[in-house]
Amino acid sequence: MRRNSMVATALGGAVVMALAAGACGGDSGTPKAQGATGTTAPGSAGASPSRPAAPAAKQPITLAFGGDVHFEGILRPRLASPATALGPIARTLKAADLAMVNLETAITTGGTKAPGKEFAFRAPPSAFTALKAAGVDVASMANNHGMDYMDSGLRDSLRAIKATGFPTVGIGRDAAEAYRAHRVTVKGNRVAIVGATQVLDDHLIPAWTATDTKGGLASAKDVDRMVQAVRDAAKGSDVVIVHLHWGQELATCPLPRQKELARRLVEAGADAIVGGHAHVLQGGGYMEGAYVHYGLGNFVFYSANGPTAESGVLVLRVENGKVTADKWKPARISGGLPRLLTGPAEAAGQKRWASLRGCAGLTARPSS
Repeated sequence: MRRNSMVATALGGAVVMALAAGACGGDSGTPKAQGATGTTAPGSAGASPSRPAAPAAKQPITLAFGGDVHFEGILRPRLASPATALGPIARTLKAADLAMVNLETAITTGGTKAPGKEFAFRAPPSAFTALKAAGVDVASMANNHGMDYMDSGLRDSLRAIKATGFPTVGIGRDAAEAYRAHRVTVKGNRVAIVGATQVLDDHLIPAWTATDTKGGLASAKDVDRMVQAVRDAAKGSDVVIVHLHWGQELATCPLPRQKELARRLVEAGADAIVGGHAHVLQGGGYMEGAYVHYGLGNFVFYSANGPTAESGVLVLRVENGKVTADKWKPARISGGLPRLLTGPAEAAGQKRWASLRGCAGLTARPSS
């Protein structure tokens, strides 16, 4: 079992002041810190330097997470102008040192629609351009729409990932690639990110799950494989992030299997676990020194309304390999795009979000 060394950091004083000032995900528009040591996105190019530079001193970093993203319906025309496709929420994503979303679509313009699927999503490779322009640094494609256009769609997705070099996790030419962590160094912090799905249509599990000899998605249904993936990610890293597609649609409380998987992955070395699938918000908080968020809801989504239009950006502050503070920036989806709330609506959104922690079995503050 690997855990980062515990550093006693109280959520008070300077941290609270930093949150209030926006240090934990402010909207200042400050350029992101760069310095990737290389990615392990499927097929991504780039050679490692022959002599690695001396490691930089670790600084506190902020991580931003949005929920489910696709470009269907009213959102498709926005890809004609990728630089502004995600609208004003891009400012919040760009303000973080690293931002991540769940890309809930196949990246293909062809392919054969998966049998028995009522909803099948696909988007052209310009979706990656739009994400990058909005400040998204990595996306997970391990979800129940990542292979909506089957094997030919998978091949197109992998080609698009390779051509654009966009960091993508949870998908690959085989299991080794699908479960492999994307690694990047941010302000001296060696970050590893793993993606997997616990949600797959029963009749599609064999076809969609990556194996040693077949491409597909990383499956969190194989708990032992997920535990090993996290342990592998923890080697040589300071921070391990796990992105999971899990839960029950429209349920605001996590399932027992979500709680059990979260605990296993925290024990294996995960420092932050985030995810979604329910299309509504679920609770977030701390578990044994790590941060867990069970459901971020929709983010850039064409059919959101009522509870499914409740959205937002989760911002985590990481110091010395530990999540020391969290902030929820509530938003509401309008016209397919999340719009940050202000004033009384923002306060109500934060209160509503905090109330979801009750059935999640998580604490509001990190342990000392």
